[in-house]
Order: sequence, then C-alpha cells, then structure tokens
Amino acid sequence: MTDREPDDHRFSEGQGFDEPYEGFDLDPPELDVDPSKVDPVDDHALADLLDDANIVADAVDADDLIDVGLNYMGINRHEQAADAFERAARYAEDDVAEQEAWVNKGVAHAEMEEWDDAASAHQEALFVDEDGPFAAEAETNLAYALWEYGKTEEAYQHAEDAVRKDKRLPHGWYNLGFMENEQGRHEQALDALDNAIRLGFKQADVYEEKARALDELGREDEAADVVERAEDIRSRQEERLVDQ
Repeated sequence: MTDREPDDHRFSEGQGFDEPYEGFDLDPPELDVDPSKVDPVDDHALADLLDDANIVADAVDADDLIDVGLNYMGINRHEQAADAFERAARYAEDDVAEQEAWVNKGVAHAEMEEWDDAASAHQEALFVDEDGPFAAEAETNLAYALWEYGKTEEAYQHAEDAVRKDKRLPHGWYNLGFMENEQGRHEQALDALDNAIRLGFKQADVYEEKARALDELGREDEAADVVERAEDIRSRQEERLVDQ
C-alpha cells in the first residue's frame, strides 16, 4: 500500500479473519441504516452505489474514498477496496490523489492474485504522472505483478526504474534483490538486499533472500547466520500472533 500504511511490506501476508468473521455485531435497527445501501464498516455509501450519472463530482471526496478503501484492506475485503480506490481515482481533483488511488487499487488486486488487473492499475498510476510522489511505489508494485504474470524481463526493468526514482524505497530494493537472485546475479542481489535492510526493511523475507544470495556465492557461514536471523524474526512474529 502507499505510505498511509508504512509498517509492512506490501506483499507480506497476514493471518486475516475467519469467514464469516464473528467479531462484528451489527444491529441495523439500532443503527437506523439500510445495510444494503450503507457499508457496515463505516457510514460511507458503498462504492458500487455511486452512480456516475447522478453524482456531482464536487460532492465526492476522493481522500475519503481512499480512506474507505484502506479500511476495507485492513479487514481483507480487497474486492470492495479495489472498487473504492477506482472511484477515488475517477473523482480525484488532483494528480497526487489520483495516483495514490490507482496504486492502492493495484495493491488490492495483487492481494487477490489478480496480476493483470494489478499491473493495469499501476500502469494507470504511472500514466497520471511518471515522476509523481507515488511513482516509485507504482513501479515496484508493477514489477512484482508483471513477474507473477510471467513477464519477467519487463518486470525487471520496472524494478530497476523503481529504485532509480526513489533510492530510499526499501520495498523497491527488496523486489530488485529478489529478481536478481532469481536470475542468478547474486552479487547484485546482495547489494540490493543490503540496501533494503539499511533502509529499514527487516522482515524475515529479506534475510532469507540475503541468505540465498550468500549461499550461492559460497559464503555458507554468513548465510547460516542470516538464516538464524530470519528464523528469529519469524519466531517473534508467531509469538505476537499467539499473544493477540
């Protein structure tokens, strides 16, 4: 996701909720709303009820729609999130909000493994402004979507473009390092992954990729230390989930 959600790498997986999730206790009569027209998560009209022919653009706040989409993402309702982000992009009055909405729409599709739709959304974001504030995020997310879609050469070019546009984007360096490893360029992978770590991306994934690069380079002792670090991170993550 965009920098509204800075804590996790955008491609990391969470535990999610059971289906159906039992934590909500909705009482429409008490809330005095029609749940078929009003989203139970908040008091915004559902995105798919916004009829372009009947809604005045000035009456729609794109930033609010982005927030609705992010709330949906937080409870793993990615299809509704994608709809909200698309509406936000259409009603945005400035390029920054429009680009942010397209990037987040791409993220929502990626969470559903809809790689073609994800790639299209990130391409829309770059079409809005290829040098905009969310362009680097669009590039790295586009690279990942294209890679998953099997377009590896094109994906690698966008991964490089991402770190050219923002040399301080940790997720961009991680994605580039992963792709370098996959293509057998382990020295380059190691450099990219070290950049990701220096910039604060210290999830288990990045250490596992670094260990793979070190192992392929014949630096087994260093690789073993890095693997131990990755396992420690995963163990602490599991403990936190149990505590919750």
